[in-house]
Amino acid sequence: MKEHFQLKETIVTIVADDQSYVEVAKDAIAVHRLELEDYIRSDPYFKVTLEPYECSSDAPEVVKRLVAAGNSVGIGPMSAVAGTIAALAVGSMVDAGATSAIVDNGGDIAVINDRPMVIGIFAGQSSIRNIGFTLEPSDHIRGICTSSGTVGPSINFGCADAAVVFSDDVSLADSAATELSNATGIGHDGVERAFDAISSIPGIDGAVVIQGEHMGMWGTIPQITRADVQYECITKG
Repeated sequence: MKEHFQLKETIVTIVADDQSYVEVAKDAIAVHRLELEDYIRSDPYFKVTLEPYECSSDAPEVVKRLVAAGNSVGIGPMSAVAGTIAALAVGSMVDAGATSAIVDNGGDIAVINDRPMVIGIFAGQSSIRNIGFTLEPSDHIRGICTSSGTVGPSINFGCADAAVVFSDDVSLADSAATELSNATGIGHDGVERAFDAISSIPGIDGAVVIQGEHMGMWGTIPQITRADVQYECITKG
């Protein structure tokens, strides 16, 4: 089953073996979005800060995950919002019994898979096209999160066409992808130096940056493979 779902600014693609798991994901997104909205109403600064943030011990889980990820990277908590919502949705699907599930929240992906699968990467106008990563089966949720300075509406200060981070902590992958993209300059040197921004952060497995005709890799990443990346399959508004 595959369904495109939108709730306000959250636009996701949900993939599961049964429609019941898709409904579980949609319910989880609604619940955690509402908790986040309520928290932002109580402290509007949370939504706009680009700096690390501290929250109280009784903050909702979505807020705690956002804060932990942003603080680990050294940037604001909302840098992790898409990946965090995706991870919480997949977590609810797993709790309901799913062993294979994907939530793609605008390129920030939470996944658990009991069979091999290929995740394609869209890098805008870059000449590097139709590549993806082969994910071997896993019994735990993983994050593949992508940020870009040339694709999409998110706040970004770098030149990356695609900055991709892999981590078992989906929220951390999302924040780190933002920081990696922010750090990406132009050309080979601009790509290679970008990894300095995240290479010392615990919990990150590996990363890939695409900028124009240049591509760099750091750490441990899934096997790169050819993939037919179709624009109409990309989760977008």
